[in-house]
Amino acid sequence: MGWEKIFHAKGQDRKAGAAILISDKTDFKMKAIKKDNKGHYLIAKESIQEEDITIINIYAPNTGAPRYLQQILTDIKGEIDGNTIIVGDFNTPLTTMDRSSRHKINKATEILKVTIEKLDLIDIFSTLHPKKSEYTFLSSVHGTFSRIDHILGHKANLNKFKNIEIISSNFSDHSGMKLEINQKKR
Repeated sequence: MGWEKIFHAKGQDRKAGAAILISDKTDFKMKAIKKDNKGHYLIAKESIQEEDITIINIYAPNTGAPRYLQQILTDIKGEIDGNTIIVGDFNTPLTTMDRSSRHKINKATEILKVTIEKLDLIDIFSTLHPKKSEYTFLSSVHGTFSRIDHILGHKANLNKFKNIEIISSNFSDHSGMKLEINQKKR
């Protein structure tokens, strides 16, 4: 698979970064791009197969990720609508199923989940695979697996989300995620 366009926001000292890659097999037109200068998020407003869509990629720092994400989502809520997909390294498991250790979710993460729900967003992987424990990150230091990379979509578009899968990676400590969308379904 080739990439028609690659958009990125990068931080200093290679401590942060976000990218959006558009397949060369996609009928795509960029309308606007917005990014922060620290490499923590990238917002692409575009048209794919003549349908408007907003893709937001967020990288949350390792420390204080739930609060950081909650603040970012609050700050950019005006960019979020029914055709928004939010992806990224949240550095936060959203449920106990997202951790091999099954530790409880802390209060900051619970508050983040409330913010996600108020924006009418859903964790697409958890919604399509409610009983599946599959992970995107291995902590070799702690010997644990977790799903800290997420794809959120608007709950009104649930029927458009055809399939989501986690794809192992040879070049990163994170696995990728692939979302297939049925265009023109409502």
